[in-house]
Amino acid sequence: MDTITLDTTGLICPLPILKAKKAIKSVPAGGRLEVLATDPGARADFETFCELTGHTLAEQTEEDGVLRFLIQT
Repeated sequence: MDTITLDTTGLICPLPILKAKKAIKSVPAGGRLEVLATDPGARADFETFCELTGHTLAEQTEEDGVLRFLIQT
């Protein structure tokens, strides 16, 4: 399964979502987009993003202030 990583650390809303929306177009069907973010608002943003786009938020973790979202296409 292909996984593409997008590092949006240091960016604030709405940039992580906008960059993810663009990046997910290059993820093949069945692939995954891993997004790294530091904006606390990204939690709700990515949950809503996945609901609206039909993608699955397969994983959501936080380590040392870095949020990690794994989105299944």
